[in-house]
Amino acid sequence: MEKITNYQLFSLMVLFQIGTSSIFGFAASAGKDAWISIALSTILGSFIIAMYIVLMRLNPGLTLVEWFPAQFGRWIGTPISWLYPLIFIYDAGRGVADLSYLIPSTLLPRTPPIVTVGLFMLVVLYGVYHGIQLLGKMAGLFLPIIFLVFIVETILLFASKIVRLTYLLPVLDLGWGRVWGAVWPIGITQSFAETIEFAMIWTLVKPKKKVMTTSLLATLSVGIFLASLDCLAISVLGEDIFQRSIFPVYTLIQQIGVGDVIENVDVIGVLYITVNAFFKISLHIMMATLAIQQLTYIKNRKVILFPVVFTAIFVGLTMSTSIVEHIYGVAFKILSPYFWVPLFLVLPGILLIVIWIKKRIFKITS
Repeated sequence: MEKITNYQLFSLMVLFQIGTSSIFGFAASAGKDAWISIALSTILGSFIIAMYIVLMRLNPGLTLVEWFPAQFGRWIGTPISWLYPLIFIYDAGRGVADLSYLIPSTLLPRTPPIVTVGLFMLVVLYGVYHGIQLLGKMAGLFLPIIFLVFIVETILLFASKIVRLTYLLPVLDLGWGRVWGAVWPIGITQSFAETIEFAMIWTLVKPKKKVMTTSLLATLSVGIFLASLDCLAISVLGEDIFQRSIFPVYTLIQQIGVGDVIENVDVIGVLYITVNAFFKISLHIMMATLAIQQLTYIKNRKVILFPVVFTAIFVGLTMSTSIVEHIYGVAFKILSPYFWVPLFLVLPGILLIVIWIKKRIFKITS
């Protein structure tokens, strides 16, 4: 039986929740008030994650896809459970699509996306093949490096004398409308509500009693990280460029220049891209594989792994025809309100209510 420590859980959750948000600019539609949207998303996301952990404790020893059959019965609960590995595979495909647009636009403009994506997915396949323990150990190794690189990046930006904190002012001059628009539904569901996937491995954490504290600390850390990153980007690029740029954080890194000594530090952007995308896609595929294994009672999950990876690659390379359609046409207008909200918020909420009603009825009858 595989198991992971609370530090490994913390590292996995932080890298998962950051994902490609660190490159695309989290809550960029809120402009210079993006940090407020991130703060609100983090607070609400923490309550949602706490709800997931309460559900785990109310279903001791069961994973996400076992909750619904246990409470709704096999005929209703099992079809609902199948929706989760399907959305996990689709989300992995979105990560593949992110890379297929991001890498040619920034790092390797002359390399066909199928080549870069194919090589990257081979590394993902290797990591997932060896299990959650390996991913946990890798996350524990890379997380301090990511934080250290962020600190170095911040120091270099200030040393370049291009940071203008006045760009963050005035606060809320256009009201709460665009701030809330960046929070609901995309700000809450992207990264934070997606953490429901970890309900597939919370049963493997030792000791289990610290899962709530670890998960909420990870979410708070991600909120602080993303807010700081956005504030840096706005302070350097200005609100207009921050909002209009597809990859504002990568653009931010390109501005670093300390004299004639420290320039062209695009390697920082490469590190953000590869590390966060690796863990985001790997965990989507890992959770989908574990879910399908439990729903089909297949003993060896590695039999499922290859079809899941190939499906994610196919979905990622065919889901959209442009980066604008990929981000705004699909994620903002379709995926978040019509798929993420029902699966990550509505169904778990209904499940919690059903369990509460059952416990009340049992208490009254006993």
